[in-house]
Amino acid sequence: MSDILAEICETKLREIEASKSAVPLSELEARLVDAPPIRSFAEVLGGAADVGLIAEVKKASPSAGLIREDFDPVQIASLYAESGASCLSCLTDEPYFQGRLEYLTAIREAVSLPVMRKDFLLDRYQILEARVAGADCVLLIAECLNDCQMRDLYFYASELGMDSLIEIYDPANLDRVLELEPELLGVNNRNLKTMVTDVGHTIELAEKVPDSCLLVGESGIRCRSDVERLKAAGVRGILVGETLMRQQDIGAKVRELIRANS
Repeated sequence: MSDILAEICETKLREIEASKSAVPLSELEARLVDAPPIRSFAEVLGGAADVGLIAEVKKASPSAGLIREDFDPVQIASLYAESGASCLSCLTDEPYFQGRLEYLTAIREAVSLPVMRKDFLLDRYQILEARVAGADCVLLIAECLNDCQMRDLYFYASELGMDSLIEIYDPANLDRVLELEPELLGVNNRNLKTMVTDVGHTIELAEKVPDSCLLVGESGIRCRSDVERLKAAGVRGILVGETLMRQQDIGAKVRELIRANS
């Protein structure tokens, strides 16, 4: 685990304990009855005519700082939907990404696309939070989780009806993730030690991923040629955040990436 990832996880554990004190698990479980119906994230992503796009609502990041000043999560999510994105990802980490769980809830109420909670999920409590907030899917980062934690969170999300996108960076984590036979697997192209991105990282791992698993390339995807390279390698989904969030015309960039006009 990189230094920045270790720091984030330590912060997250303190945040989880504070959340449990503010809203006990039993109270959160009682709210499940009011959670909106699940929409199949994996099914919608896999049903895209081109490569399925998970468009990310992301205000800031540790590597880039503030990405977009005029940040309106619902407006951005609506633009994504109108422009042809398959699914949405919403950053909910506040200290490092300036996200909020409330952004996800607001997006869920306004936009019909399936939405994923993107955060550093280490505890069942956060999975339950995601479902109560309206998430259809959660991101699980293999680098943050041991085998027992990953299995537990993966199957707990499934019990709640949610999909999980399991993300790896280090190729050494691939086999232990594939043991779960996940429907969705993401490869992060960002080296968390150097912060450099390379879409070739997903391409190198693609041949080791079975066809039964929908492979998603994440980070560093900037133009249609990047998408074409990934698509040629068998990648069927892409997760794009910073590239879209930096655009003056977000919709045009979405359409360029997925060739929505063709």
